[in-house]
Amino acid sequence: MAMTRKQRRLSMIGGAGAVLAVAGGLILYALNDEIVFFQSPSDVAEHNVPHGQRIRLGGLVKDGSIVKYGETVRFVVTDGGGDLTAIYTGTLPDLFREGQGVVAEGKVGDDGIFHADTVLAKHDENYIPKEVVEALKERGEWQMGADNPKAKGAPAPDKASRAEPQDAAVKLTN
Repeated sequence: MAMTRKQRRLSMIGGAGAVLAVAGGLILYALNDEIVFFQSPSDVAEHNVPHGQRIRLGGLVKDGSIVKYGETVRFVVTDGGGDLTAIYTGTLPDLFREGQGVVAEGKVGDDGIFHADTVLAKHDENYIPKEVVEALKERGEWQMGADNPKAKGAPAPDKASRAEPQDAAVKLTN
């Protein structure tokens, strides 16, 4: 029994759809190890992130937490609701300091310490990733700076004094 034109067309469309679905599935499977999810310190604690899983940790560098051992730096990332100790070996960005926003990529080790291989330091709260700001707002820790024109009562800068924004982040890898 011969197929009609309509049946051939539908089978071709169905076959092409199946090929695209398989190709999409293979792409997602191949990228599975490369996808890095953003987590706050509280999220890491609440969701029991598996040791060795690559994540992007974001928050603020806790005051008084930076300890340097030569090229290795130990610091605590906080979101106001939870803290996570992080360790990084390498040269840190000049903007990295206590109380500033930070995003670090790496893995939580068996010791419960976050081992970062990339550290992004943020210039000010205008450049903190949206996810970090939302996590800080949820915990009641977010405060807009007086130099932020969106803050209540802050004067709007005039065009002559408005500077171009600096690079949003400095990325260093080992």
